[in-house]
Amino acid sequence: MATDCIFCRIVAGEIPSKRVYEDDHAIAFLDLDPFKTGHTLVVSRTHATDALEDAEVLASIAPAITATGKLLVERLGASGLNVLSNVGEDAGQSVFHLHVHLVPRYADDAGMGALLTRTASGDLDEVHARITA
Repeated sequence: MATDCIFCRIVAGEIPSKRVYEDDHAIAFLDLDPFKTGHTLVVSRTHATDALEDAEVLASIAPAITATGKLLVERLGASGLNVLSNVGEDAGQSVFHLHVHLVPRYADDAGMGALLTRTASGDLDEVHARITA
């Protein structure tokens, strides 16, 4: 664990999060500043800086990405899902711990351009309850 890494601290339970999924290799929790309703981060339990640092760590979180993505689509009624990981500051990475964004998409906001427009609705408690019910 990197003691100065916010995601390591969330994984360790030192910082609370709205967890929606977890397994031996990853945890998934709602983004505090979501682009779309249900925007979730899948974070590796093992500290790796980004998706290119360690192929084994990246591969180990694939089941969590799949399970969480299916959960978001089923529980939130999303018609699609963006799956992305930023690598490096110039690509928009702001927390340097391997994580994958799962951004539910809905029929009324199709297109990549709409991804950059924040349209999340509902508070995190309400969205969390819908996903984990």
